Amino acid sequence: MKCLVIGGGGREHAIVDALSRSPQVEKIYCAPGNAGIARQAECVAVKDSDVEGLKSFALQNDIDLTVVGPEASLAAGVVDAFREAGLKIFGHTKAATMIESSKEFAKVIMDKYGVPTAAYKSFDNYDEALAYVKSGTLPTVLKYDGLAAGKGVVIAETMAEADAALKSMLLDGSFGKGRVVIEEYLTGPEFSFMCFVKGSEIIPMPLAQDHKRAYDGDKGPNTGGMGAYTNLPFISDEDISYAEKEILQRTVDGMVTEGCPLTGVLYGGLMKTPQGIKVIEFNARFGDPETEVVLPLLKSDIAEIFLWAADKDSKAKPVAEWSKETTMGTVMASKGYPGSYEKGYEIKGLDDLQDAYVYHMGTSSNNGKTYTHGGRVLMVVSSGNDVADARRKVYSAISKIECDNLFYRNDIAHQALKFK
Repeated sequence: MKCLVIGGGGREHAIVDALSRSPQVEKIYCAPGNAGIARQAECVAVKDSDVEGLKSFALQNDIDLTVVGPEASLAAGVVDAFREAGLKIFGHTKAATMIESSKEFAKVIMDKYGVPTAAYKSFDNYDEALAYVKSGTLPTVLKYDGLAAGKGVVIAETMAEADAALKSMLLDGSFGKGRVVIEEYLTGPEFSFMCFVKGSEIIPMPLAQDHKRAYDGDKGPNTGGMGAYTNLPFISDEDISYAEKEILQRTVDGMVTEGCPLTGVLYGGLMKTPQGIKVIEFNARFGDPETEVVLPLLKSDIAEIFLWAADKDSKAKPVAEWSKETTMGTVMASKGYPGSYEKGYEIKGLDDLQDAYVYHMGTSSNNGKTYTHGGRVLMVVSSGNDVADARRKVYSAISKIECDNLFYRNDIAHQALKFK
C-alpha cells in the first residue's frame, strides 16, 4: 500500500513509525512532515489544512490509505472531501469532529446519553459569564468552545484570573469569535484513554498520563503536553472497565444515534475523582504526546486497524495486541514555550542515542543538520520493565542531546513513582 499521513508533529511521526512496521505498507508520504519524519517518509509541501491540495495529491499518487493527525484537518472537512472522491481515509467527518471542535456539543452529548462529566453552563456574553463565575466557587474551569490548539482552557483560581480569561475569550477574540463553557472544578488524577472507533465498535488502547504544565511540580502555564507515560498504577482494571463501558462505549453509541458516527480515534481525557471517573474533555483524534508512548506498544499491524475503520463496508474488527512494557517520553521544548520563542537552533547528538527513540515535533533540516522549528521540538521515548526503568533510559538519552535553546521537565511520571 501507499499511505499518506496528514500533519507534521510528534503524533504524526509516531503514526508514520507505526505504519513503517506494517508488512502491507510499501510507501509513506507525510504532509507536511518534519525533519525526523523525513527519515521514514517522503515529506510533501502541502499544509494540513489545505483540503483540496491534500485530496489532489492523494488522487494523483494513487494513495490507498490516508491517516489524519491534527484536529484542524478534521474540522476543515478533509475526511468528507476524501470520501466524496472515493478515497479511503482514517478520521472523523466534520460533523463527528464536533465532539472536539465544540466543547458545548460534547457536553450536550454527555448529558443526553448519561456520560459522567462536570456540571457546566455555556455563555457568549461576557457580563453574564462573569456574573455566573461570581455566583459560584473558585477555582473554576473556563473553556473556549472551539478549537484552540490545546490552549483554550483556563483553571481560574482567582476572580482576576477568571475575568482576564473571559475577556480574552469573549471580548478580545483571542481564539476567534465563540462561546465559553464554564465548568465545576474537579479533583483527582487525570489520564488519557484512547480507542479506535468504527460506529459502535471500539478497540481500546493502553492508558497514558500527559503532563500539561510547563515546569517541574506541575507549575507554570498549560502547554500542549510536556511528556507522557503508560501503565498507570493508580488506575485499576475495574476503573478501565468502567471507563470503557460507561464513557467510551456510551459516547460512541450516542454519536451513532445522533447520525454522526465516529470513524477514527476517540480520545477521552478523564479524571478519577472521589465521586468516580468523569470526562474532562473529548478529542476526535490521537492525543499528542500520548500517541508517542502508546503506539510503540502496538504489536499488531496498525494498517489493518486503520483500514477497518476507514472502510465503509462491513469488515471484521481486528484484534489489537499490545506489549506489557511501560513506555515514557519527555518533551524537549524551545525556551519561552508556550509563549514566544526563537527558532533555528542546531540540535546535535540525535544519532548517538541508545535505549531511546526520538519523535520530532517541531524540527527542520538544512545540509544534513537538524534545527529547532517549533515550540515543542522533540520527544524522547523509551520502554522498560516499569516506569523507573523507562524513565532512567529517557533521561540518560536526553543528557546526550545538545542544543542551546531547549528545556524539559525532570519529573515526568512523578505520580506513578510516588504511588504506593
